[in-house]
Amino acid sequence: MRAVLRIATFRRLWLALSLSSLGDWLGLLAITAMAAELTTDSSSDQNYAVASVFILRLVPALLFAPIAGVVADRLDRKVTMVVCDVGRAALFVSIPIVGSLWWLLVATFLIEALSLFWIPAKEATVPNLVPRERLEAANQLSLVTAYGSAPIAAGLFTVLSLITGSLGARFEFFVTHPASLALMLNGLTFLVAAGTVATLAIPNDHLERARAESPWRSLVEGWKFVAGTPVVRGLLIGMLGAFAAGGTVVGLAPTFVRGLGAGNPGYGTLFGAVFVGLALGMLVGPRLLAGLSRRRLFAMSIVAAGLLLMLVAVIPELAVVVLVVVLLGLASGVAWVTGYTLIGLEVADELRGRTFSFVQSMLRLTLVAVLAASPALAGAVGSVDLHPTEDVTLSYSGAAVVFLSAGAVAALVGLFSYRHMDDRKGVSLTRDVIAALRQETPLAAPIATGYFIAFEGGDGAGKSTQVQRLADWLTERGHEVVVTREPGATAIGRRLRQMLLDTHDLGLSARTEALMYAADRAEHVEDVIRPALEHGAVVITDRFIDSSIAYQAAGRALSASDIDRLSRFATRGLVPALTIVLDVSPEVAAERRLLPPDRMESESMEFHHRVRAGFLDRAARRPRRYFVMDGTKPPTEITAAVIKRVGELLPAPGTADPEPTKPLPAEENPL
Repeated sequence: MRAVLRIATFRRLWLALSLSSLGDWLGLLAITAMAAELTTDSSSDQNYAVASVFILRLVPALLFAPIAGVVADRLDRKVTMVVCDVGRAALFVSIPIVGSLWWLLVATFLIEALSLFWIPAKEATVPNLVPRERLEAANQLSLVTAYGSAPIAAGLFTVLSLITGSLGARFEFFVTHPASLALMLNGLTFLVAAGTVATLAIPNDHLERARAESPWRSLVEGWKFVAGTPVVRGLLIGMLGAFAAGGTVVGLAPTFVRGLGAGNPGYGTLFGAVFVGLALGMLVGPRLLAGLSRRRLFAMSIVAAGLLLMLVAVIPELAVVVLVVVLLGLASGVAWVTGYTLIGLEVADELRGRTFSFVQSMLRLTLVAVLAASPALAGAVGSVDLHPTEDVTLSYSGAAVVFLSAGAVAALVGLFSYRHMDDRKGVSLTRDVIAALRQETPLAAPIATGYFIAFEGGDGAGKSTQVQRLADWLTERGHEVVVTREPGATAIGRRLRQMLLDTHDLGLSARTEALMYAADRAEHVEDVIRPALEHGAVVITDRFIDSSIAYQAAGRALSASDIDRLSRFATRGLVPALTIVLDVSPEVAAERRLLPPDRMESESMEFHHRVRAGFLDRAARRPRRYFVMDGTKPPTEITAAVIKRVGELLPAPGTADPEPTKPLPAEENPL
């Protein structure tokens, strides 16, 4: 977050957002207070006036949200934000000046309409101001500010109300309009925000592309994009599920706490617990699993929110319920900030405003539906008594039953999002989560085509001969075969190979050597291995990650876990489907050597014995992925055994699909 705040343009936009958010919350408090002040006939009339304010804040979403998205994509976003902030400032200031209920309600409607145009313009701007890797932190800051300014606004409103009371002793205006000072200060916050945004240099690269089509076509295309893009559809449905879970708690908290024997203090505690968890989730949630796929984290958070809501329904103790609700809010907060980040990353700039606008309108409608429907459903259900035994009766209120049902729906929504959005199909979710908790580089997603074989062993084991014989046999069977090696399979690799093997007096440290091998392997995977596998070829490599573990970890006595993490990073977790180890003693290998030894071959016998032990130890721990052959046997016998083993795993083309090259299951961690 400190890094993203160093970006001057974003920092100033964030300050403008902070002021606008503070003004929005302060305005809500002041307008509802003034609505009650302007209606003095009866308490019921005051309630109707306040309710009218909330309804008028939601109605514009039905009318203007789609248009607001088109405006955000077709007009200068900076101009849109400045005009909206100036308009909101003028409207807030006008409310105490006019001093009538009808104008307060009209102004409320117009203020919310302007907010609908401001929000998608701002949301679509942020991804253009920060690098992709900083977008999540930027969204965390924005959302925490938007929701975290609520208690600050509440405290400020209280202070301003006390000041207004003092001013009322001298000015009659403040007696009849006690919320006027808050409304005027609110208008000032929007003016300052407008002035801040006006000075920013905001890119408008989207304008030329967006204006190439008519406004109506822009609107229709935006709807089609949201409905027809699986990732965006999964994001939208998932965010609605997370929002609905939190909204259900808010809507049913008053009746639910009464079932637990608590009154208004319990309601207030539960209400606050939702927002505390929401803020925590937005602030720190994504950092807990920083290495996990954002799409997977998003879906997991929604499933977790649903399951926690179901847990709330069956717990009879308020203190435990509050703790669970905090966790529920945390899960919803993670889903919210992750969903916003994914929209910024996945949606093209020229469609971003319409997408954010559509999401905002659907969320508001969902909130209205949840707040209205959940109490009605709870009332219709009534209390439910269960009799697990003749002597035991479990009573659950209608609110608890609705919690249980809504939680199940939210969990199913999360699973739906997961199916639509998963970008790592075939990789175990459990394995991914464990890797993220350990801060390991996640395994690469499996490659559905191709087959990856590695030959390993000490120098002089006969790998080159067996690699070529296996390649010839596979080619005769009709496979496309790519033969490669490490180090030196790429242009950069050839330079690294010369330094690593041919230069004896280079004076490399063990860590430098490990990093150079990892650099060669990274290029090797990206330029040779992965493209060939994706094309459907059988890739046979002379050495891969096992050599680094054997030579740099066992041989050089470096940390095996460090070398493993380095190799995972270099290969994005790619491992061979089969590793063939040709085992010979260092003494036999030295006798076979025909050319002068290279830098690695010149190491001591003790070093090569450690390397041999490293290979054998890894193979012994993972027998399903390794095939060890005695390298001292006749080459034809070794070839026959290797062909037999490969033939069992890799049928001839057209007869069956081989198991694709994929990350290892949990029990076969490369380390």
